Amino acid sequence: MNTTRTFICIDFPSEIIKEITRVQGLIKRKKFTGKLTKPENLHLTLKFLGNINEEVLKKVQTQLSKIKFPQLECRLVQTGTFNYKLRPRIAWIKILGLNKLQKQIDTTIDSFPQEKRFMSHLTIARIKYTKTPKELINHISQIKTKPLKFQINEFKIKSSELKSPTPIYKTLETYQSTPPTKPKQK
Repeated sequence: MNTTRTFICIDFPSEIIKEITRVQGLIKRKKFTGKLTKPENLHLTLKFLGNINEEVLKKVQTQLSKIKFPQLECRLVQTGTFNYKLRPRIAWIKILGLNKLQKQIDTTIDSFPQEKRFMSHLTIARIKYTKTPKELINHISQIKTKPLKFQINEFKIKSSELKSPTPIYKTLETYQSTPPTKPKQK
């Protein structure tokens, strides 16, 4: 049975992508071997589903269609790295405003393990090697993002095909936020 590598995510508005690429440019000033995430591939994963078959995908789509969520106000807050043995591996930007939606997705899809500790972040670079790991970690953590606020009114199920040099993402389904209710007229 064929399976597809699948995840649930949000995409970003163009003004946020512009800020993210500005931050990536600042990271690129330091010497390291690795890759910046291409602007067209920028997304924030709310839940990774792994390799799933068509039957499981349809079940997940049905479960997700029951989620009701308001338009969310999110904000870029800080940069940092995930490290392995004191070497930076991932450069990220932390984003506030998505934890409640992520928790709702996590509890709605009951056939997948729940996230133990979700940290709402966007991967902006994958680092393979640097001669100066401490210096790169400090450099990245000191980059200030503009405190931009933005609205999220949808999340998506996407598939990813791991191709070289970059993965290919395809949207399988989009889920819209619930419109705000209007106050009743007297």
